[in-house]
Amino acid sequence: MAERSRVAIVTGAGTGVGRAICEGLVKAGYMVVMAGRRREALEDAAREIGGDDRSVLILPADVTDPASVAALFAATKQAFGRLDVLVNNAGIGSPAVPLEEIPFEQWQTVVATNLTGTFLCTQEAFRIMKDQTPRGGRIINNGSVSAYAPRPFSAPYTATKHAVLGLTKSTSLDGRAYDIACGQIDIGNAATDMTARMTEGVLQPNGTVAPEPRIDPKHVADAVVYMAGLPLDANVLTMTVMATKMPFVGRG
Repeated sequence: MAERSRVAIVTGAGTGVGRAICEGLVKAGYMVVMAGRRREALEDAAREIGGDDRSVLILPADVTDPASVAALFAATKQAFGRLDVLVNNAGIGSPAVPLEEIPFEQWQTVVATNLTGTFLCTQEAFRIMKDQTPRGGRIINNGSVSAYAPRPFSAPYTATKHAVLGLTKSTSLDGRAYDIACGQIDIGNAATDMTARMTEGVLQPNGTVAPEPRIDPKHVADAVVYMAGLPLDANVLTMTVMATKMPFVGRG
């Protein structure tokens, strides 16, 4: 801890964007708590990014379970005594089916992970950050370009990402009194397993199917490291990092 004095929790840390963010934070000198549902995936990711006992703590957790979230933050506080950065990255999508055919259970699962999980982790971060010395910290939410414009047949995912944007703003406002800054990273087509299908073609609003470009998740990680490293009197409220040629801005 003498060399790594800043502590960050990253949820959904075992794969994709979460893994890339952990690698970026470790290289920037953070002690990173890697949280996710599967210990094996977290351990594999930690090895791949060059993490060791001096830079990484693996804590399996389920962000949809309040008790599991509370245990994650309690273990972090016990290990390090404080929390400087929370990256709410855990999230899932849903099959592209017409709105009227979405099973209720699928809706509940997406809401529980993408929205409720972000809320639960934010609550626990507030409880630590407002009472620690030095006071405060930073929360970074993984939004999406879907927080602004939907894809066809994406109601659960799009609704939760719009809601995360509202939660980001409320967190930023409510955190002012405690020196807690909150921002959101909105990602457009990071090259992960979740977006693999885009290389073959995905449904467009006009009914056609077309492939979409993707970007290296490292670019997202670099942006998160920048946001995390700002002094607490400065904040990036929202930042969009996207493939330049993806059909998002204008008419595509």
